[in-house]
Amino acid sequence: MTVTSDRADGGPTDGDRAGGSHLPSGAQPRAFGSVEVLRSARRLRATTVEIDPGSLPDIVRAGGGGPNRSLWSRSDLSLLGVGVALRLPLRPGWVDPANTSFVGEVLRAIATTDDIERSGSGPLAMGSLAYDPASGSDLRVPRLVVGHRPQVAWATLVAPSGAAVPPAEVRRTVEAQLAELRSEARPCGEPPDSFELTASMSHGQWKELVRRAVGQMEQGAFDKIVLARKVDVVANRPFVLHEVLARLASLYPSCTVFHFDGFIGASPETLIRRTGRDILSHPLAGTVARSGDSDTDEALLAGLMASAKDRREHQLVVDAITAQLGPLCSRLEVPAAPSVLALRNVSHLGTAITGILSDASGQSSQVATGLELAAVLQPTPAVGGHPTVSTLRWQRDNEGFQRGGYAGPVGWADTRGDGEWVLGLRSANLSGGQAALYAGSGIVVGSDPDTELAETQLKLQALLAALVRP
Repeated sequence: MTVTSDRADGGPTDGDRAGGSHLPSGAQPRAFGSVEVLRSARRLRATTVEIDPGSLPDIVRAGGGGPNRSLWSRSDLSLLGVGVALRLPLRPGWVDPANTSFVGEVLRAIATTDDIERSGSGPLAMGSLAYDPASGSDLRVPRLVVGHRPQVAWATLVAPSGAAVPPAEVRRTVEAQLAELRSEARPCGEPPDSFELTASMSHGQWKELVRRAVGQMEQGAFDKIVLARKVDVVANRPFVLHEVLARLASLYPSCTVFHFDGFIGASPETLIRRTGRDILSHPLAGTVARSGDSDTDEALLAGLMASAKDRREHQLVVDAITAQLGPLCSRLEVPAAPSVLALRNVSHLGTAITGILSDASGQSSQVATGLELAAVLQPTPAVGGHPTVSTLRWQRDNEGFQRGGYAGPVGWADTRGDGEWVLGLRSANLSGGQAALYAGSGIVVGSDPDTELAETQLKLQALLAALVRP
């Protein structure tokens, strides 16, 4: 299907879709930017140089190898951030346009020399944003970013501007930093081998929550809601972060592995990717277990594709994203039917929505940035519900914990407005020997509490397989 819009500068106008409408009553969205933040950015210079891919460290392991590391890595793009050149705190109501546009303003204020000039090079804002649009968040501009795409690698060094530094000196500094990353000592402590797991709600309590949500939907309160569970893990020794990240990358090669301030995960779902005027959103909704037996899995997938409940749940997500992106695009391509995304232990229904952002001038710099698009979409019904305002309110009042970064956008933004934001799924917060794991399930009329509980248990296995090693 092709959706064509005549609006070149529009956006969602339905109060239930626009970013500011997600705020609870009384909240006042406002730009977090200050004169001092911009002054700090203008005192920085970013220099990007191409480097030999053979000189790269193991980027995923390096993402957990020291303090102030940022990691966003999948098969065709890896970004490793080291250190912090600038912090960008976003006040509550991070989805407000005043906040998201200011991130781009800060990045553009950094003097930049970029020999690569491709999406993801130059200074970046990286981080994990809160699931709840009413919450505060923060991004960071790393002091060093190491980037890798197939057959090309680069490094961006952000330092006080001062006098211009010759490229040869920048390259020597980068090469020294890369050598340090390749040889840095790994944590020498023994990994944990004893674990205690505690759920924030008992199975019975969570199933009762599902029943109450279905009852609300039968009365017309909302059409769909995603309910999340939290499971706390306490280990006898601190988790070895770089080993956990490496296991996630090995177990889930088709996912995006990430780490920001102890928030880790392997996300299968792309909220939005922007490259110039081209965009992609790949929502997932509808899940079935994988057995490891090809005949059994084929039957399970056939059942998933034929399930009226799962197809209805998935279409609701696709329709919502199409409605939000359509007014911003000159062209939007939406497949007529979903495809299957197979992971290690589950399969999902997925739809790859692609489009071209509209702008009368034809300049990609004049269209919505990747971060602005993420704010328009967050949260989609794949992780939130529909309608957005009523389901957010119900989640806040009933889930029993704050989601933080779970199911929020995780990613990066560059000076061009390009960027990619995946959802913080199959995720956990790590601190020493403690971990909080999260998983959710989409609830619609007809949902069975036992089946939905089993789905969350399957999803929790993603992080348990990487963390719990008895």
